[in-house]
Amino acid sequence: MEDPMGFADDHLIPLVDAGLGNSAYLVDLGDGRALAVDASRDLRALREAAERRGLTVAFAADTHLHADFLTGALQLAADDGATVLASTAGHRAFPHSALADGDETDLGGLTLRALATPGHTDEHLSFLLLDGARELGVFTGGSLIVGSAARTDLLGAARAEELARAQYRSLRRLAELPDATAVWPTHGAGSFCSAPPGAERTTTIGAQKQTNALLAAPDEDTFVRDLLNSLGSYPAYFDHLAETNRRGPAILDAAPSLPTLSAAAVRELIGQGAQIVDVRPFPDFAAGHIPGAVSIPLRDQFATWLGWLLPDDTPIVFVTAPSQDLAELTWQALKIGYERLTGHLTMDAWTIDDGEQETIELLTADRIGDRPVLDVRQQAERAAGHIPDSIGIELGELAAHADQAPSGAVVHCGHGERAMTAASLLRRAGRHRLAVLTGGPDDWAKATGHALKAGA
Repeated sequence: MEDPMGFADDHLIPLVDAGLGNSAYLVDLGDGRALAVDASRDLRALREAAERRGLTVAFAADTHLHADFLTGALQLAADDGATVLASTAGHRAFPHSALADGDETDLGGLTLRALATPGHTDEHLSFLLLDGARELGVFTGGSLIVGSAARTDLLGAARAEELARAQYRSLRRLAELPDATAVWPTHGAGSFCSAPPGAERTTTIGAQKQTNALLAAPDEDTFVRDLLNSLGSYPAYFDHLAETNRRGPAILDAAPSLPTLSAAAVRELIGQGAQIVDVRPFPDFAAGHIPGAVSIPLRDQFATWLGWLLPDDTPIVFVTAPSQDLAELTWQALKIGYERLTGHLTMDAWTIDDGEQETIELLTADRIGDRPVLDVRQQAERAAGHIPDSIGIELGELAAHADQAPSGAVVHCGHGERAMTAASLLRRAGRHRLAVLTGGPDDWAKATGHALKAGA
C-alpha cells in the first residue's frame, strides 16, 4: 500500500471542530467501508464526508472517555451498524468491542492495534494503524499531541501528578515508533486539554522528537513539573461528561429542531425557571436584551461557554437573530449534552409584545478614562499582556466572584464576546453601571500610547 503520507492524503479525512479544538478522523478502508475515530455526537461533517465517498461507517473507535464532547460512536452503531471499539478499562455500559493493550482489529486489509497510553485518562488507548507490519499512523487522542501532551487533571487535582507520570511513560512508548509514523491527535489548538496554539493538527513521530518540549524533557520529574505547570482552567461541564460517555449518550431518532416560541410562552417558561440565552452578536445584545438573559454569541466557541457557565438540567430559551443558523445552535448544545432546549424567539417578537428590555453601554478604548477595568480573559492571555491596574477574573470564575468586580467597571476580553457574557452575568448578580470594551488590550495600548503590562 501507499507510504504513510500518501495514505493520509488519499484515505484519511480529518474533521476539525474549531470551537472545541478537536479533530475526528474518517478513514476510507477502500471497500466502501470506513473507520471513524473520536467522532462527536454532531456527525454532520462526518456524514457529508462519508456520503461524498459513498462510505458506510463500519467501525467507530474512541481513544478515551471524552470530557469535552459526547461520543458519536453509539449513533454510528445505531445508524450504520458500526462496531464500537473502545478500552476494556473504560467499563462502558453499552455494547462495544472491548480492547486491551495489544489487541488487534482486522479492518479488511488494514489492522488497528490498541496501545495502552494512560495519562489523559486512566483507560486511554492510542490506535496504531498498520498495513501488514508497516506503521502508517497512530491515532493518539489525548496522549501525544502537536507540541505537547494533554492535561492530566480531569480526574481531580489529587490524581494529576500520578496521571502525569503515566503520561510520561505513554509518550515514551509512542516515541519508540518509527520517525515516519504519522501522528493523528484528537486534541489540537483551541482545546482546553492543554493543546498549545498553532495551525498544525497532525504531525509525525520524528517531528515531535525534534520540536515537542515535553517529549524532550530530560527526565520524568521535569516532564511532570512542566506539564502540571502548563495547566490552566477548563470548562465546568468536563467534570461530568466523561461519565455520560461511559453510560452512553441517548440515540437521536431524527434531526433536532428548535421550536419558535411566543413572548407569552417565554414569560411562562421564565416563571418556571427557564434560562434565557441570547446568542445574537454582542452589539445587538448591548442595544437591547431581555432582563436576566445571558449573552453567549453563536460562534465556534458557543458550546464551550454554554457548558462552562450554565447547568445542563435547566430548560433553555434562546434569543436569536433572524439570520442565525438554528441547526448549528442546536447541534452545538447537543454535542455537549445540553438537551433541554425549549425553543427560540427574536427580540422583535419580544418587543412587539411589550417585553421589557435592558441595555449595556459599549465603549471604545479611547473612552475608558479613569473607570476601573475588569479583564475576563484566561490567565495565560492576561500574562502575555494586560492593561495596567486592571483586575483579572476569568470568565469561567466570574459568577462565583461577582462581588470582586469593581463598581462601574469596563469589562474587556480580546474582542468583546466574552466581555459581554461577563457583563450579562454581573447584571444577573445585581451589578450595574457596567460597560463593555469593543476590543481588547491591544486596542487600549494603541488608543492611549501606553504599554501593556506582562505577567500576572
